[in-house]
Amino acid sequence: MSSGEPKNATGSWDKSRLPSRHVSVGPERAPHRSYYYAMGLTEEEIAQPFVGVATCWNEAAPCNIALNRQAQSVKKGVKTGGATPREFTTITVTDGIAMGHQGMKASLVSREVIADSVELTMRGHCYDALVGLAGCDKSLPGMMMAMVRLNVPSVFMYGGSILPGRFKGRDVTVQDVFEAVGAHAAGKMGEDELHELECVACPSAGACGGQFTANTMACVSEAIGLALPGSAGAPAPYEDRDIWAVRSGEAVVELIRRNIRPRDIVTRKALENAAVVVAASGGSTNAALHLPAIAHECGIDFDIHDVGRIFEKTPYIADLKPGGRFVAKDLHEIGGVPVLLKALLDGGYLHGDCLTVTGKTMAENLADVVFPTDQDVVRPTTSPLSPTGGVVVLRGNLAPEGAVVKVAGMKNLRFSGPARCFDCEEDAFAAVENREYKEGDVLVIRYEGPRGGPGMREMLSTTAALYGQGMGDKVALITDGRFSGATRGFCIGHVGPEAAVGGPIGLLQDGDIITLDAEKGTMSVELTDEELAVRRTGWKPRTHDFQSGTLWKYAQLVGSAEKGAVTHPGGKAETHCYADI
Repeated sequence: MSSGEPKNATGSWDKSRLPSRHVSVGPERAPHRSYYYAMGLTEEEIAQPFVGVATCWNEAAPCNIALNRQAQSVKKGVKTGGATPREFTTITVTDGIAMGHQGMKASLVSREVIADSVELTMRGHCYDALVGLAGCDKSLPGMMMAMVRLNVPSVFMYGGSILPGRFKGRDVTVQDVFEAVGAHAAGKMGEDELHELECVACPSAGACGGQFTANTMACVSEAIGLALPGSAGAPAPYEDRDIWAVRSGEAVVELIRRNIRPRDIVTRKALENAAVVVAASGGSTNAALHLPAIAHECGIDFDIHDVGRIFEKTPYIADLKPGGRFVAKDLHEIGGVPVLLKALLDGGYLHGDCLTVTGKTMAENLADVVFPTDQDVVRPTTSPLSPTGGVVVLRGNLAPEGAVVKVAGMKNLRFSGPARCFDCEEDAFAAVENREYKEGDVLVIRYEGPRGGPGMREMLSTTAALYGQGMGDKVALITDGRFSGATRGFCIGHVGPEAAVGGPIGLLQDGDIITLDAEKGTMSVELTDEELAVRRTGWKPRTHDFQSGTLWKYAQLVGSAEKGAVTHPGGKAETHCYADI
């Protein structure tokens, strides 16, 4: 924990160690203060710490639409705590709308843009602390990356999940709609029925309701210690979210007083706790990309293989969609993420001594949580759904840098078959839609990695169509791109090195026999090193159409999925951090 008390004995704030002194203290800052007076601030408010209240609010999708409302409640909490809130927004790219077309190339890139834009706003205006609110997939890690990069006192808050839809007497999510597209293409669902489903599947504000990427990273926010315990649970429309928002605003001011910073909280042990929760909840494979990226901002080495080692020894205990039966609302109703954390702590799978934004340790936060026995959503670790985690990292001659698969809900953990190669998602989806593949095939989608895409697209449209056709467990799919947290089946993503840099996935030919084994953690192709070397001599990099603009810049900078697909040197290269300016 950093030293220094920013409030003096009389109760007024001492800004001598706070970044906002550069824009609010001394005669030379009169022009700066004049701008604050122009916005209605009082002399007292200017003398208080400035707290950035950053949201990813937009009208792109229901994931983000409630964030503006919640930000107003955060601001009330900041004011009650004795500091001055300054609200600002950044972008989001919402995967449900970007999915299945070229727009998905923008999704992962948005994580970096979110982190970068929050950093620039905080740096440019010298804010002293940050409350970040996020709703859709990449916005959660993007906001957390900004927090640990800046290292000013910070609290994260999830915008909340969507309520489940109801269709023919059962709960449904957007995953069901994506899979219904495949069922419609296969003649198993009529157009009227598909339309009826699409009209009821998403009935409120909030992010996707299953344990997809948004809810996975929301669980991570509590497990890693950056969010108030219990704050991730309530669905977006619930007024509870506004109560949590007020508390988050109050909490960040207390963190300023105590000078507790994100890197005091996000330690290697905290990252391990986060990986445990991903595995235990059958979470999104994307967490294997985002946890290394958050670690990178802190200067901590924590790559896909470190994540995988945690996954290997963690029991799968939360019966959540897409592998299980329940949605985020069900988890909230039995006590939320603290119940999951309590089960894992009692089972000996969490580091209880990790500091959190409450100023207390994980164990102290959970001391009064009672694990409910009259529910089926979360099991005790002594009676897991399976003894190892719901997500597995694989390695082999086809993926020397690793790959990742969600095994939650899968019955068969081994698959072997001939390769059917596609050099982009569109070609693969067209083949699936037209049933131009065979049972037993291993569909290979390549040149969709971070650099080669560019942007490392998710493949939910293709995987969901396979399930809709009833073929989800009869073929496998591998890619150097990503999969949605809603994907299920033997679908392996993040294969590295990616095809664009000469990885083995780019050397495959139709008919090569690929063997995938999630029990042993291996993926291989029946080719010798010599055969692969010969093919590499004839390989040429594939060009893409993004030769200018943001995606071109991203492709020049981005690193491998193994290390989190990051775009800058990270905390290890720092000579100073923003919090100490």
